[in-house]
Amino acid sequence: MTLLEEARTKLTELVATQKWDENEKILIVSARDLTPEEAIGKPDRDDYPLLNGKEVMMEARFLDGVGQAFTDQPGRFEGTLGDVLRLPQDTNFRRAVFVATLNAIMRSLNQVEATVHCKDEEPSICAQKLPEYIEKHYGRPKITFIGLQPALIQALSDAAFDLRVTDLNPDNIGQVRCGVRIDDAVHNAEHARWADIILSTGSVLVNDTYLELKQGKPVIYYGVTAAGLAKLFDLPRICFCGR
Repeated sequence: MTLLEEARTKLTELVATQKWDENEKILIVSARDLTPEEAIGKPDRDDYPLLNGKEVMMEARFLDGVGQAFTDQPGRFEGTLGDVLRLPQDTNFRRAVFVATLNAIMRSLNQVEATVHCKDEEPSICAQKLPEYIEKHYGRPKITFIGLQPALIQALSDAAFDLRVTDLNPDNIGQVRCGVRIDDAVHNAEHARWADIILSTGSVLVNDTYLELKQGKPVIYYGVTAAGLAKLFDLPRICFCGR
């Protein structure tokens, strides 16, 4: 059973405890991809994946909860909670709908925070907090960083951490970004073995490549995508400026 299949089981149990009728028409989930400005505002640098069209932010709304998840397959969805629970998890789009909905539901129940991406100057503020957080909790570890999040990588590079970075975008692979060479994500497991800790995008939980990182090292997930999954499975997560 994959992590998302386990998450669907847990979410179904959670819905039952709330005594929600998952097919009730008032329990509608509405999900859509956001424009770059809706997702991240006007940040002080132009190299975020959300700004170059390689990734979009999926946003789901359920009752008064809002949840988001990164995806490379944009689209729109509207249906009942039951429709989401029955949705095949066979494409990145459908997995993103499920994860964004999970985040929205858990936010509506006040079980998680920071399910909406930070905007404008906040990504830079978030990045400034990261080196101090790492040093406080882990000292000066060797870090493998999964996913090109430029502000965070720049902050760690500027703080002179020993750092390796991987990404899926072929435009980045082999290039030097933020002072670090970007390697292909096929090297995730190799770099995880090298590292003392791993900082990873929550997207690996969505596409089930997270198993590559299980090398007996601390794995800390960053960002909004991992919000609900981190809560369900007791996974470390940081999101300093999420909303």
